[in-house]
Amino acid sequence: MGESRSSFRTVSFSTFNGMVRPKKFLGQHFLKDQNIARKIVDALSLSSSTIVEIGPGTGVLTNFLIQRKDIRLIMVEIDRESVIYLKERYPVLLENIIEGDFLRLELNDILTGDFSIIGNFPYHISSQIFFKILDYPHRVKEVVCMLQKEVAARIAAGHGNKTYGILSVLLQAYYDIRLLFNVPPGVFFPPPKVTSAVVRLVRNNRTDLGCDELLFKKVVKQGFQTRRKTLRNALKIMALPSPLLALPVMDKRAEELTVDEFILLTQQIERARVL
Repeated sequence: MGESRSSFRTVSFSTFNGMVRPKKFLGQHFLKDQNIARKIVDALSLSSSTIVEIGPGTGVLTNFLIQRKDIRLIMVEIDRESVIYLKERYPVLLENIIEGDFLRLELNDILTGDFSIIGNFPYHISSQIFFKILDYPHRVKEVVCMLQKEVAARIAAGHGNKTYGILSVLLQAYYDIRLLFNVPPGVFFPPPKVTSAVVRLVRNNRTDLGCDELLFKKVVKQGFQTRRKTLRNALKIMALPSPLLALPVMDKRAEELTVDEFILLTQQIERARVL
């Protein structure tokens, strides 16, 4: 199932009649359940002292995050009205509120060391956010987020599953992924037409893929580009040598390979190019 064009922000009841309201043209759906907000924040283990909150809206998650001691909270918000509200509501965080598009930020310019990410990801850009996170897999130690249920299931899917795809492989190469709980439409204002889910990604123990990471991403993306074809045909555009194309793995489709098998295939391609 494709991603919905809806998105959402967290919000407290008092702001519905205040300066920040859900904007229909943005497809926003505001979380109004404090208990769920607390559960989302509680799911973050604080493996890093720096936390980046994507799309804080009016601070329902922020309210619980600021209760945690010894963390540096960075908030990235694209909605101007929300930024104004957040700066007035959290003056102590004034220097840590960034008005901008997370997808366009160069995180190396604003962050040093490891960090974790939390947020209610807008449905229509959740995949793009994950691809952005994959640019920093050795720095992002944990992600706790809410997104469309189908997308959450997709990134956690195992090989052989029809929803197993590019993001499943790339994220699972670096992270252990766990679906935590579903969130019904009724806890949003206005309620979306889909169910949401909260998922947690924790950096695994793999410090090195043992292959060129850019080549690994290319092999995975190309393999799933025409997922109904065997890898022999799907990877034909990469002009691989005949001995490599004759390997038994090339008779399989991309969805049949585990993450480790994709890594092994990349290593074999890498060696074949050196010889």
